[in-house]
Amino acid sequence: QVQVVESGGGSVQAGGSLRLSCVFSGLTYTTYCMAWFREAPGREREAVAALDSKGRTTRVDYADSVKGRFTISQDNDKNTLYLQMNSLEPEDTAMYYCAARGSGLTAYQALRVNSPTRLFDYWGQGIQVTVSS
Repeated sequence: QVQVVESGGGSVQAGGSLRLSCVFSGLTYTTYCMAWFREAPGREREAVAALDSKGRTTRVDYADSVKGRFTISQDNDKNTLYLQMNSLEPEDTAMYYCAARGSGLTAYQALRVNSPTRLFDYWGQGIQVTVSS
Protein backbone atom coordinates (compact mmCIF):
# COMPACT_ATOMS: atom_id res chain seq x y z
CA GLN A 1 0.00 0.00 0.00
CA VAL A 2 1.32 3.41 -0.97
CA GLN A 3 1.45 6.18 1.59
CA VAL A 4 2.30 9.79 0.82
CA VAL A 5 3.12 12.28 3.55
CA GLU A 6 3.93 15.93 3.00
CA SER A 7 5.67 18.32 5.35
CA GLY A 8 7.37 21.69 5.41
CA GLY A 9 4.68 24.25 4.70
CA GLY A 10 4.01 27.35 6.74
CA SER A 11 3.89 31.13 6.65
CA VAL A 12 6.64 33.37 5.40
CA GLN A 13 7.08 36.95 4.30
CA ALA A 14 7.58 37.86 0.68
CA GLY A 15 11.12 37.17 -0.42
CA GLY A 16 11.50 34.29 2.01
CA SER A 17 12.04 30.59 1.41
CA LEU A 18 10.41 27.30 2.29
CA ARG A 19 11.17 23.68 1.46
CA LEU A 20 8.40 21.16 1.04
CA SER A 21 9.04 17.45 1.46
CA CYS A 22 6.98 14.49 0.31
CA VAL A 23 7.76 10.96 1.43
CA PHE A 24 6.41 8.18 -0.76
CA SER A 25 6.25 4.81 0.98
CA GLY A 26 5.52 1.66 -0.97
CA LEU A 27 6.10 2.97 -4.48
CA THR A 28 7.77 0.43 -6.74
CA TYR A 29 8.03 2.39 -10.00
CA THR A 30 11.34 2.27 -11.81
CA THR A 31 10.10 4.74 -14.41
CA TYR A 32 7.91 7.48 -13.05
CA CYS A 33 6.79 11.05 -13.01
CA MET A 34 6.38 13.13 -9.85
CA ALA A 35 5.09 16.63 -9.56
CA TRP A 36 4.15 19.43 -7.23
CA PHE A 37 0.78 21.05 -7.70
CA ARG A 38 -0.82 24.00 -5.99
CA GLU A 39 -4.37 25.13 -5.56
CA ALA A 40 -5.26 28.67 -4.55
CA PRO A 41 -8.79 29.60 -3.40
CA GLY A 42 -11.10 29.91 -6.39
CA ARG A 43 -8.54 28.53 -8.81
CA GLU A 44 -7.91 25.17 -10.40
CA ARG A 45 -5.13 22.95 -9.19
CA GLU A 46 -2.08 23.60 -11.33
CA ALA A 47 1.24 21.85 -11.76
CA VAL A 48 4.20 24.05 -10.86
CA ALA A 49 7.13 21.62 -11.02
CA ALA A 50 7.61 18.10 -12.34
CA LEU A 51 10.29 15.47 -12.54
CA ASP A 52 10.46 12.29 -14.58
CA SER A 53 12.96 9.48 -14.15
CA LYS A 54 13.91 6.54 -16.34
CA GLY A 55 17.02 4.57 -15.55
CA ARG A 56 19.79 7.04 -14.87
CA THR A 57 18.05 9.92 -16.62
CA THR A 58 16.09 12.48 -14.67
CA ARG A 59 14.48 15.54 -16.22
CA VAL A 60 12.74 18.43 -14.58
CA ASP A 61 10.51 21.22 -15.75
CA TYR A 62 8.70 24.18 -14.26
CA ALA A 63 5.75 26.42 -14.80
CA ASP A 64 6.76 29.87 -16.02
CA SER A 65 5.39 31.43 -12.85
CA VAL A 66 7.96 29.66 -10.66
CA LYS A 67 10.88 29.13 -13.02
CA GLY A 68 14.11 30.39 -11.50
CA ARG A 69 12.61 30.49 -8.00
CA PHE A 70 11.50 26.89 -7.30
CA THR A 71 13.59 23.73 -7.52
CA ILE A 72 12.23 20.19 -7.58
CA SER A 73 14.52 17.36 -6.52
CA GLN A 74 14.48 13.88 -5.08
CA ASP A 75 16.40 11.70 -2.69
CA ASN A 76 15.88 8.13 -3.80
CA ASP A 77 17.48 6.69 -0.66
CA LYS A 78 14.84 8.47 1.41
CA ASN A 79 11.98 8.02 -1.10
CA THR A 80 11.48 11.76 -0.79
CA LEU A 81 10.52 14.47 -3.24
CA TYR A 82 11.39 18.08 -2.43
CA LEU A 83 10.31 21.50 -3.57
CA GLN A 84 12.68 24.29 -2.63
CA MET A 85 10.86 27.60 -2.93
CA ASN A 86 12.86 30.82 -2.91
CA SER A 87 11.92 34.46 -3.47
CA LEU A 88 8.37 33.65 -2.48
CA GLU A 89 5.62 36.02 -3.52
CA PRO A 90 2.10 36.53 -2.14
CA GLU A 91 0.83 34.97 -5.38
CA ASP A 92 2.48 31.69 -4.32
CA THR A 93 -0.01 31.35 -1.46
CA ALA A 94 -1.87 28.07 -1.94
CA MET A 95 -2.29 24.49 -0.83
CA TYR A 96 0.56 22.47 -2.26
CA TYR A 97 0.25 18.82 -3.22
CA CYS A 98 2.78 16.26 -4.35
CA ALA A 99 1.76 13.53 -6.76
CA ALA A 100 3.24 10.49 -8.48
CA ARG A 101 2.51 8.06 -11.25
CA GLY A 102 4.35 5.41 -13.24
CA SER A 103 5.61 5.57 -16.80
CA GLY A 104 3.87 7.33 -19.66
CA LEU A 105 4.17 10.98 -18.71
CA THR A 106 7.15 13.29 -18.91
CA ALA A 107 7.82 16.31 -16.76
CA TYR A 108 7.31 18.50 -19.81
CA GLN A 109 3.91 16.95 -20.49
CA ALA A 110 2.81 17.11 -16.87
CA LEU A 111 3.09 20.88 -16.98
CA ARG A 112 1.32 21.34 -20.30
CA VAL A 113 -1.45 18.80 -20.75
CA ASN A 114 -5.02 19.72 -19.94
CA SER A 115 -6.22 18.54 -16.54
CA PRO A 116 -2.96 16.89 -15.45
CA THR A 117 -4.40 15.96 -12.05
CA ARG A 118 -6.32 13.08 -13.65
CA LEU A 119 -3.04 11.54 -14.80
CA PHE A 120 -1.52 10.99 -11.35
CA ASP A 121 -2.23 7.98 -9.16
CA TYR A 122 -0.95 8.97 -5.74
CA TRP A 123 -1.35 12.24 -3.88
CA GLY A 124 -0.14 13.85 -0.73
CA GLN A 125 -2.60 15.29 1.77
CA GLY A 126 -1.80 18.87 0.87
CA ILE A 127 0.07 21.46 2.85
CA GLN A 128 -0.57 25.17 3.22
CA VAL A 129 1.93 27.78 2.10
CA THR A 130 1.11 31.39 2.97
CA VAL A 131 3.21 34.30 1.80
CA SER A 132 2.51 37.72 3.25
CA SER A 133 3.49 41.02 1.69
